[in-house]
Amino acid sequence: MIDKNILSERIKAQGTALGFDLVGISRAEFMEKEARDLDQWLKEGRHGSMQWMENHFEKRVDPRLLVEGAKSVISVIHNYYPQADWKQPEGSPKISIYAWGEDYHKVLKNKLYRLFEFIQEEVGTEVPGRIFTDSAPVLDKHWARRSGLGWIGKNTNLINPKKGSFFFIGEIIIDLDLSYDGPIKDYCGTCTRCIDHCPTDALQPYQMDSNKCISYLTIELREETPPEFNSQMEGWFYGCDICQEVCPWNRFSSPEGETFKPLSFVSSFQLEDWEEVEERQFKKLTKRSAMNRVKWEKLKSNLKIWKIGNEEA
Repeated sequence: MIDKNILSERIKAQGTALGFDLVGISRAEFMEKEARDLDQWLKEGRHGSMQWMENHFEKRVDPRLLVEGAKSVISVIHNYYPQADWKQPEGSPKISIYAWGEDYHKVLKNKLYRLFEFIQEEVGTEVPGRIFTDSAPVLDKHWARRSGLGWIGKNTNLINPKKGSFFFIGEIIIDLDLSYDGPIKDYCGTCTRCIDHCPTDALQPYQMDSNKCISYLTIELREETPPEFNSQMEGWFYGCDICQEVCPWNRFSSPEGETFKPLSFVSSFQLEDWEEVEERQFKKLTKRSAMNRVKWEKLKSNLKIWKIGNEEA
């Protein structure tokens, strides 16, 4: 049997060779503090209409219920920070950068499957495990924090001191004993830029009220955005990046490359294009994008709110 320290280093090296920025490993165990915090957050109704967050609570805080006998959680992060010349047209409805390019679920899963196959080959036998990327009851950011890939900042995003926070997170939960990393220090300090710049007051230190979050209002909320937010959307049409844009640690963000290059409609569509697009065309345009999760009716509602907000501004 290969030494777990050597195997862990090989897994990390292979992960970076596949295109992940960092790979960290933590022990698969019940997350006591995270369970208390999640329970309180849900009781306070800060998840808004995302009732699915209440489902599978036990699995969210104990990976051994997702993979029987799991011993390790391998966490990865993948940068998606854009190149300087990758932009939306000036004045067009703003789309969060994470949704500009290819659907990250597919991109990360493909690389995670290749990493999982590498592990099986290194071990020389089939090892039970599962792959996750924002698609199951897994507390991605918390496992990444436990694996030393960053700290969870006051804006509730995972922040790495050398890479910022514009990255996707994925995991392999596996029945394999490995060498474990530990959490790193929280470097938010006295900074409150994310809280100060949030136009809807959705943030408190290390707490997000989804009911006020622009990303939630434009993506997760199935109904039309409440009118009191019309003038506070800051031009956002799908998602929001404000709390990342103002974070000082993102001065260390650097362009990822070509993996998440903006799809043609992102880099070319202006207001009139969005007004003219029809449902069938929208579904075709967003087939390869993370935007495909939003319903057509919601998109049209977002556009109406965007226009009202711009008129009131």
